[in-house]
Amino acid sequence: MASLKDLRNRIASVKATQKITKAMQMVAAAKLRRAQSAAEAARPYSQRMDAVMANIANAVGDSAGAPKLLAGTGSDKQHLLIVCTAERGLCGGFNSSIARLARLKARELIASGKQVQILPVGKKGADVLKSEFSDIMMKTVDLREVKHVGYENAADIAKTVLDMFADDRFDVATLFYSEFKSVISQIPTAQQIIPPQIPEMDADAEAGGTIYDYEPDETKILDDLLPRNVAVQIFRALLENSASEQGARMSAMDNATRNAGEMIDKLTLTFNRQRQAKITTELIEIIAGAEAL
Repeated sequence: MASLKDLRNRIASVKATQKITKAMQMVAAAKLRRAQSAAEAARPYSQRMDAVMANIANAVGDSAGAPKLLAGTGSDKQHLLIVCTAERGLCGGFNSSIARLARLKARELIASGKQVQILPVGKKGADVLKSEFSDIMMKTVDLREVKHVGYENAADIAKTVLDMFADDRFDVATLFYSEFKSVISQIPTAQQIIPPQIPEMDADAEAGGTIYDYEPDETKILDDLLPRNVAVQIFRALLENSASEQGARMSAMDNATRNAGEMIDKLTLTFNRQRQAKITTELIEIIAGAEAL
C-alpha cells in the first residue's frame, strides 16, 4: 500500500498533468478554428477543379493524344503511396488510422505482386510504417518547421511526385489523408491522384449540360491543368489533415483532462481514507497507553 507521502506526490503529479492537457486542449481549440476554416475554404475550389477536369477529360476521351498524366502509363505494376500524417502525437488515433489504411493497401498490393513505394509526409506516419516497410519507404517530407501549411508546401511535394512519374518510377499514385468532418469524426481517406479518377458524365447530363469550346484545345489545357490538379489535391489533403489533427488532439486532450480529474478524485479519496485510518490508529494507541498507566 502506498504511503501518504507517495499518494500526496502522485496527486500533485496528476494535477500538473491535468493542467498541461487542459492547456493543450485550449490551444488545439484555437488552432482548430483557423484550420477548419482553411479546409472548408479549399473544398469548393478542389471540387470545381474536379468538375472542370471531368468536363475536359470526357471531351478528350481515350484519344491517342491524351496526356500521360490523364491516360496513365497503361500499366498498374508500380504504385506510389503518399501517406500524409502529423508531425506530432498526442492526437488520439489520428495518425495510426491513416497509417493503418495505408498499411492495408500496401499489403494488398504486395500480395498481388505489385511494386510499392511509400512517400511519407509527416514524421508520425513514417514512424508507424517503417517497422514493416522500411525497405520501400522514401525520405520523409518534414513539415515540422512549417507553422501554417501553404500551397507552396503542396507544390514542392507535387513536384517530387511528378518528377518520379516523368522518370517512370511508378504507374499509379494514391494519396492518404484524413478528411475532417467534426471534432469527433475524422475519416481516413485514400484518393487516387495519378492517373486521376474522372467520373464519367451520363447521357442526360451531357445532353442537358453546357457545351464548352476550349482555346487552346483540350489537350494543351490538360497539359497545364493536370500537374496543377496534383498540387491542389495534395494541398487539400494537407489542409484536411491539419483540421483533423487539431480536432483529434482537442478531443484526446479533453478525454485526458477528464480522466485526470477522475484519477485525482480516486487518489484523494484513498488518501483521506488512509489518513483517517492512521489518525484512528494513533488515537487507539494513545488511549491504550493511557489506560495502561
